[in-house]
Amino acid sequence: MTSIVFGASGMVGSCIAARLAREGGTVVGVSRFARKSASISWISADCTRLEPANLPQADVVYSAIHASIFVKAMAAVLRSRPARIVVISSTSVFSKVDSSNGAERAEIAELIYAEREIIACCATAGVEWTILRPTLIYREGRDKNITEIAKLIRRIGFMPLYGAASGLRQPVHAEDLAIGAIAAAKSPNAANMAYSTTGLETITYREMAGRVFDGLARKRRLVPFPPVAWKAAFGLVKPIYPWVTPAMGERMLKDLAFDSSAAVTDFGWKARNFAPRFGSGSGEDTL
Repeated sequence: MTSIVFGASGMVGSCIAARLAREGGTVVGVSRFARKSASISWISADCTRLEPANLPQADVVYSAIHASIFVKAMAAVLRSRPARIVVISSTSVFSKVDSSNGAERAEIAELIYAEREIIACCATAGVEWTILRPTLIYREGRDKNITEIAKLIRRIGFMPLYGAASGLRQPVHAEDLAIGAIAAAKSPNAANMAYSTTGLETITYREMAGRVFDGLARKRRLVPFPPVAWKAAFGLVKPIYPWVTPAMGERMLKDLAFDSSAAVTDFGWKARNFAPRFGSGSGEDTL
């Protein structure tokens, strides 16, 4: 089989491409920058400007880039005549649609629109599609969630929490998501379906942060702040952590848990328990 992987150098896409290559298929990776590797053929491309000859004919196309970017390449993707397109999206289409942050609401509206456009394009072309919606994806040293928590702990020695930080979480490892994407591509039951592909273990945000301490081999130091104190401290940390928003603190109290049972039934979705490991010999990329 020939597979095209958009975002094949990224956190999830690199796992998809590497696993496909180990299985013996022909793998074409699409990246913004020129790359070389023994097991993957690379195409350097701007997804908004793909020409007809850029993509070879493929059996499956995987998208591990933001759906709002991938949708702009759909014309070129469909010219590669795939039997199935598998798109990694996000459960944020459910959880952030009512965010208190206007920029987040706009981003999610764009993501929802992109999903719908991808489905419509596939329906018109007679191509099967599968959309996978994970929650919190992590890969030690590469993600912008768990790894950032680990960096913060190493920097200040404790983890500030918004109140009880009792909101539920289902972290999913990038490798598990890659395995699931490939399994979904092979499953007839997953054709023209969208799934929540979350971690199968549900824990509170507080416990999730505690396990990051465990992964760093440090004593847990979880410090709850009342909402008023949190908002006051936000202005102080903003210059150091520009990616932090007030809504992130509020979400520590919000349940972000979804039902993955359909994915389990249709293509054998599995996910490891949340036990990140940081440091020498942990499989961590960089930190």
